[in-house]
Amino acid sequence: MMAQRHGRLRPFAYGTTYFWLSLAFLLLLSACGGAEEPLTGEVVTVTRGDLAASASASGQVQAAREATLSLLTPGVVQQVTVRVGDVVTEGQLLASLDTFALELGVANAAQNVAVREAQLAQLLVGSTAEEISAAQAAVASARANLDALLAGPRPEEITAAEADVFAAQAAVAASAAQAADAQSGPSAAQLEAARAQLLAAEYQLEQAQAANDRIAVEQTHTPLVNAQEALAVAQANYNTLLAGADPNTVRVGQAEVSSATAQRDRAQAALDSLLAGATEAQISAAELQIAQAEAQLDSLLNLRNEEPVRVAEAQLIQAELALADAQEQLAKAQIIAPFDGVVTAVYIREGELASGRAIDVMDTTSLQVVLNIDEVDIALISEGQAATLRLETWPDTLILSTVGSIAPAGSNTTTGLVNYQARLNLDTTLPVRVGMTANAILTTAERTAVLLVPNRAITANRQTGQFFVYKVIGQNEDGSYLTEEVEVRVGLRDGQQTELLEGVTEGEELLISRAVQGFGPGQ
Repeated sequence: MMAQRHGRLRPFAYGTTYFWLSLAFLLLLSACGGAEEPLTGEVVTVTRGDLAASASASGQVQAAREATLSLLTPGVVQQVTVRVGDVVTEGQLLASLDTFALELGVANAAQNVAVREAQLAQLLVGSTAEEISAAQAAVASARANLDALLAGPRPEEITAAEADVFAAQAAVAASAAQAADAQSGPSAAQLEAARAQLLAAEYQLEQAQAANDRIAVEQTHTPLVNAQEALAVAQANYNTLLAGADPNTVRVGQAEVSSATAQRDRAQAALDSLLAGATEAQISAAELQIAQAEAQLDSLLNLRNEEPVRVAEAQLIQAELALADAQEQLAKAQIIAPFDGVVTAVYIREGELASGRAIDVMDTTSLQVVLNIDEVDIALISEGQAATLRLETWPDTLILSTVGSIAPAGSNTTTGLVNYQARLNLDTTLPVRVGMTANAILTTAERTAVLLVPNRAITANRQTGQFFVYKVIGQNEDGSYLTEEVEVRVGLRDGQQTELLEGVTEGEELLISRAVQGFGPGQ
């Protein structure tokens, strides 16, 4: 509460320096006793009415509901669907991370649940002869596999593996020789042989051409065509040898060498593994395979046994829990509006890696004025207490309100004082915004049908704690009044009037001229 520097309530008070001078003067007069004497001044009547005491304070407009929404798991922001100032509804998607992997996890978990459900249903329904036969075959196959591992390699298997190694080594040598030939280019003998083939082809073509020139028939034409093709082949072969090594041929040869080498290494590794015998890991895996196959067969043969059913039910529960966990992880990657409201802050952007605080949302339909009340004054405030508000933005508009709630625990200020938050309901059609300053007047006490006199009609003797009024008992011809000093007991008072509990009755007249002006709260 901003009422004073220390959060104290401000009671209404009136008076100036003149008040203290008047008080001293009138106290001196009152010491002379209650003698009647003629006086002039304002005459007021003791009336009956209602009275309310109040105190003022200042505070700020706040939202009753605010939420700081956070990303509970780190990740890359895929989308942000809102901006500051956007109106959102409860359940609306505000932002989400890249959820591809999470969605895949949910799908896998859901599939696992379906599998477990099918397995349990199968146990409850029963198994067929075909399923039992397949399970028996699986057991036999698993046992045969273990026996083969324990027995070691057969001679024919070793012979075949060695043959594979020899063949692979020969392939490496052959491909290496071909690659070397391709890289070194043709020899002189190859060139001479190619040239001889070219000359022979030219001679054959001349002979065929001469025969065809003498008699141009089909029997002479076909040899001519063949001779022409043979010459073209011989010429191309000779030209290739003259050109030297072909880069493409060299690359192909090298690739063939690499492939043959890899095949040789695989063959050698297979032979080494075969000669080394089965490893402990292979034997353990084979034994586990037998156990699993036998368990499956036992499950099919003992459907009346409740144990497999209980196991299947437990597995289904585990699968369902895994699905729930996957769904929860997916939900953590999304930010959902918890209530209808307005976005007040956005701390994330699409494409960035983010976690923690992401978006702030405020419910602007439930605004309140929050006052910080000093612990000395908190006893004067209670829930449901009437109050009036004036916003500094609209100082001429009076808003009726009530105290909605008071904090059960206080908070320490920087000066060491303890304050309690009081929240006042704010029901208005004005376009109020959070953070606006509001001035509140709280009704601290109320009286109905009580005797009331103006504060100015009461004289106070602070030394004795007594209060007096001057009751009119007569009037002189010159217009002055005869008065009697009467002690009264005061009750509730506000800035204008005071409740009198004893000493006067309704309708009696009092003279103000001898009273202390400004008597009221705080005096």
